[in-house]
Amino acid sequence: MVMDGSDRIEIMVPDRDKELGLPYSEGGVRAGFPSPAEDFMPRHIDLNRELIKHPASTFYARVCGESMTGAGIGDGDLLVIDRAVEPYDMCVAVCFLDGEFTLKYVKTGPDGLTLLPANPSFRPIKVSPEDQFTLWGVVRYVIKKL
Repeated sequence: MVMDGSDRIEIMVPDRDKELGLPYSEGGVRAGFPSPAEDFMPRHIDLNRELIKHPASTFYARVCGESMTGAGIGDGDLLVIDRAVEPYDMCVAVCFLDGEFTLKYVKTGPDGLTLLPANPSFRPIKVSPEDQFTLWGVVRYVIKKL
């Protein structure tokens, strides 16, 4: 099967040896009326601890492509992928298909697996028994620049 060039995934290993302590407001940020300044009690949050539940099987990846824009995942977004999470129907996953990584919804059905884009400009990909296919990891978080 030849991929349609919809996505390229650049996989990176997180640096788990360093704590990433950032200021954090436990009470949250109000989207309604402002809270008094004394309510802001800064604490620290370690994003590695917050985002990585299975350190040995978690990777970051940068999205290159537009096939998942309908799911709020766009070109340049950073993904947190956990290979220890059991895949489930309609999960967003990084898949390895015929030598290429792609990011899609994974739909299970009586006829097997279909990889579904979230952008109508791209075609679904039916995974056949002849394809070399691995569901590489389930996306747990999307980090994006606004």
